[in-house]
Amino acid sequence: MNADEFNALHPVGTPVVAYPLTRPEDETPEFFERLETITRTPARELGDGTPVIEVEGYAAGMPLAHVDVVTGGA
Repeated sequence: MNADEFNALHPVGTPVVAYPLTRPEDETPEFFERLETITRTPARELGDGTPVIEVEGYAAGMPLAHVDVVTGGA
């Protein structure tokens, strides 16, 4: 999903689960962190085309590939 598609579906403040360094399926437990948070900026694309977003509790932009939107009130 690119930044424009994400922004059209998910406004700032959307609840998400973010994985700052690695996702659980990457099988690198030494780098795994799960952050239950909300988006704090619209998504944007970096110069290389990678879509990123900023979330509460994390200082840097996070690739959208490392963010799961919380659905169904979970």
